[in-house]
Amino acid sequence: MAERQALRHIPVMLGEAVEGLAVQAGGRYLDGTFGRGGHARAVLSRLGPNGRLLLMDRDPQAIAAARAEFADDPRVSIRHANFSSLAEWDETAAGLDGILLDLGVSSPQLDEAARGFSFMADAPLDMRMDTTEGESAADFIARADEREIADVLWVYGEERFSRKIARAIVEQRAEKPILRTGELAALIERVVGRREPGKHPATRSFQALRIRVNAELESLERGLAAALERLKVGGRLSIISFHSLEDRAVKLFIRNQSGKVQGSRRGPPQAAKLARLTAVGKAQFPSEQELAANPRARSAVLRVAEKLA
Repeated sequence: MAERQALRHIPVMLGEAVEGLAVQAGGRYLDGTFGRGGHARAVLSRLGPNGRLLLMDRDPQAIAAARAEFADDPRVSIRHANFSSLAEWDETAAGLDGILLDLGVSSPQLDEAARGFSFMADAPLDMRMDTTEGESAADFIARADEREIADVLWVYGEERFSRKIARAIVEQRAEKPILRTGELAALIERVVGRREPGKHPATRSFQALRIRVNAELESLERGLAAALERLKVGGRLSIISFHSLEDRAVKLFIRNQSGKVQGSRRGPPQAAKLARLTAVGKAQFPSEQELAANPRARSAVLRVAEKLA
């Protein structure tokens, strides 16, 4: 089963992300978002017998796939956890030569209807990456007030009709709980209509709810701080983002840790900060060849940074 899933999943920007790590044969690396292991396999193929690869994922199914494939490799350690807690793992205490993060929802999560991430098939409205904890999307829209729902749809999905959708959700749940993806998608389509050719009207709302349910931006913020703590001097951070909120957070983190003064002519002078990271090159995007083979890569952005002394 794990092999079939690995074959179906196409890792995004595989070559570029792994090249960004500048893998050393005897180095120590962490893949904080294992998924189905595309990036992990590429890193492991470059490690020698003394190299070390640490694998994390918050999704129990991803961890099961990792254990099925890598449990017998003495170079590999596996942990079921959110990458935001990477500094709490004893295996990282010795320091890391590189950390790779492939943010957002994975293809296996999208493709398995029962996970509730997609509006393309009717399924329980769940959306949790870690199904062992937290509230589902159905739980959230059942208990949140109209304003909170609208704020989530606007902030995380940039949905122009966030207030109308939130109002419709509250009105419908008063009559009957919204428990399935098909019910929510149909409600949003009734409210918004088909305004953008080729794009389902529920796209932004589903993205927003997924980000909220999984606390993705909060996890990213904690994970970046933990990564900086655990990286060795000269260690690389290679991060793939899939929407503007993620990429903006990564970009600002690298810039804020670069020691550059972010002041203005009108404001008071600011003291220079200690430079702890430096960007390696500019943001990278998928090639035309990759986009033709894997349309899901179309919004990917890769940023690489190196830890300074």
